[in-house]
Amino acid sequence: MKPSQIKRLSRLYQRQFPAHGNYTNEQARELAELSADTGRQLALLIDRQGKVAMVLVGDNRSIYIPELPRARMASGRLRGLRLLHTHLTDEALSQEDLMDMVFLRLDSVTALNVAEGFPQSAQLAHLLPPNQEDKSFEVFPPVRWDRMDLDLAAIIEALEDEFSRQADGRELQSDENRALLVSVDITPRPVQELSLEELAELADTAGLVAAGTMIQRVRKKNPKFIMGKGKLAELEVKALQANASIIIFDQELSPTQIRNIAKITERKILDRTQLILDIFAQHATSASGKLQVEMAQLKYTLPRLVGKNRAMSRLMGGIGGRGPGETKLEIDRRRANDRLSRLKKELKQVSKRRTQTRERRAKAGLPIVSLVGYTNAGKSTLLNTLTQSKVIAEDKLFATLDPTSRRIRFPQEREIVLTDTVGFIRRLPPDLKEAFRATLEELDSADLLVLVCDASHPEVEEQVEAVRSILAEMDLDEIPSILVLNKWDRLDAETRETMHNVFPDGIPATAIKRATLTPVVEAILNKI
Repeated sequence: MKPSQIKRLSRLYQRQFPAHGNYTNEQARELAELSADTGRQLALLIDRQGKVAMVLVGDNRSIYIPELPRARMASGRLRGLRLLHTHLTDEALSQEDLMDMVFLRLDSVTALNVAEGFPQSAQLAHLLPPNQEDKSFEVFPPVRWDRMDLDLAAIIEALEDEFSRQADGRELQSDENRALLVSVDITPRPVQELSLEELAELADTAGLVAAGTMIQRVRKKNPKFIMGKGKLAELEVKALQANASIIIFDQELSPTQIRNIAKITERKILDRTQLILDIFAQHATSASGKLQVEMAQLKYTLPRLVGKNRAMSRLMGGIGGRGPGETKLEIDRRRANDRLSRLKKELKQVSKRRTQTRERRAKAGLPIVSLVGYTNAGKSTLLNTLTQSKVIAEDKLFATLDPTSRRIRFPQEREIVLTDTVGFIRRLPPDLKEAFRATLEELDSADLLVLVCDASHPEVEEQVEAVRSILAEMDLDEIPSILVLNKWDRLDAETRETMHNVFPDGIPATAIKRATLTPVVEAILNKI
């Protein structure tokens, strides 16, 4: 551009735009003339006091908005900036304009159409709070450029009030704990809905509030964002309307997808694996449990410690590899690998100590009965009721992480060791499965597996199948087992009959009621 054009553009920073209106007629003419003179689209980012925060120059078809400062970026608030920009053709607000408004959380966006150096028409759009029509934004029809008489300050103030009012009307939770749950998969919608219900339970266990859900069925997942750009814009609006600062995906995301979505939405992005790892970290109390969780977290994090590319590496040797030494990234990676090696050695010691404990039990001739099942099926409650123990038992997923063994004597002078283990879940992260091998090794020496299921759960069949498939993967399906249909008191007569038909060998029980456990005890004694 010519120096004179740059000088005229710089003068735009000195202009004071109306706080309540959009622009004055003189300002519209100046923008149109400048845009026509340069042959480029021009854009101004204007704050709520009417001061120009940024002047942007594009090409004749589009404009690029750089990364903006993160000021006043609470999850349920607008940014406090509005966009006014020129179009050199007679076109309405484009999809790109609306996407910019959504992803940058702009107060509003106005397009000023220019022809032959004069303004022709103007069109405005702004975001919407949650509404019955489920609309993301309001797009006003184009009007003549000098008839743009909307009171922007009043509109934005009303929007902010509505966003705040909706946030105040929700549970008294900070927006840091509010999460939007998302599923993007090739499976049918009903399957995704059930999976999101389980994700909501996981979120609740982690101390988060599920502020809303979003489901998309796709033929093929987008490798860059997992979903298309249009759906991503809808996701951002939903997160804004729900006042959610965290977005949790029910699928495992690649490091690239997490980075890309986080950059666009400016929110914390988690996937199912990260959520489960966080729950395990919260619930690990013993030294061995903490070791196993740390190992799983390191294994998950290590591939996500990525730099620009291999050309940046200082450890490859040869030409281009000489210089100041390791980069920070490589130091982090090396430290993580060193820590991982130490953890593996320590877990081997844990495994060795537990093996010795099991051998002592075997010498004593005590049969070992292990409780297995889906998480939150009632295994710890069953152990507490049978052995009068006080093992932590909560109506939450993964309340138990460390194996707990209790000796129990039955009236027939029979003694057994009853062991409670970590619960299973569908799509259990492989890193966790490997890290908790020391815990699950308790099952190897079991003489009997008591598979506890929550008979009142709508997906009880799928949960039992998931547990059995995990046991088969671990070569434990040859060990004798019995099936306990827990929470039987929650079922009506019709559902009880259905359960009997689906699981003819299942033993009805209510873990919190000792009197209902007699058939379970008899079945255990008969099997051993």
